[in-house]
Amino acid sequence: MIFFCGDTHGRFEHVIRAVHTHRPDAIVLLGDIQAQRPLEDELAAILALTEVWFIHGNHDTDTFYDYAHLFDSPLAERNLHGRVVDIAGRRIAGLGGIFRGQIWMPPAAPNYPSQAHYLAHCGQSNHWRGGLPRKHRSTIFYADYQALAQERADILVTHEAPSCHPYGFQALDQLANKLGVSTAFHGHQHDCLDYRPHDARLGFRAYGVTLRGITDEHGNIIDPGILPD
Repeated sequence: MIFFCGDTHGRFEHVIRAVHTHRPDAIVLLGDIQAQRPLEDELAAILALTEVWFIHGNHDTDTFYDYAHLFDSPLAERNLHGRVVDIAGRRIAGLGGIFRGQIWMPPAAPNYPSQAHYLAHCGQSNHWRGGLPRKHRSTIFYADYQALAQERADILVTHEAPSCHPYGFQALDQLANKLGVSTAFHGHQHDCLDYRPHDARLGFRAYGVTLRGITDEHGNIIDPGILPD
């Protein structure tokens, strides 16, 4: 069993509790993790009990510490962004981060298709740690999207939502269909809408996972998290 965990924003007690109670084979954090300590320290109580995987969200590059506690952690190798990994018998594809108009805001064409293209134009003074500005390390680049679309998977996890959400993107519908997934999970929006009326149009089942909520791979709610008012 795989658990998909909505935006934690620095709180992990519910994740640790759910793993101890249900013993899933793996968990996938859906971005905006914002660990207050290195991620391996935040999740030390469950690392021997389950596999930990994640995608990053937009807030994971807000500050140096948001970034370092995630991307400098030994668990950084568990980032699913831009690849497909076999996890607990399922092939899971990941696309972390968000669309930003400076780089690419679908359905418009990208202003900077790749990280290299942006780096060549943004000016050396904007480089951070010898590469992309920190903020754009959580920006979706078309080149990563296009490369992922060449793969095949069972499940797609994204931070942004597909078009069944009022603030979602048809580009993610298209990515899911190119991958051939049957199910997709997203965070970011902090809500859990009923997407079933969209199933036929989408061609896959989609689930939004709430702020600090947890949903299993079949769409069952393990922890309802914090629902919007």
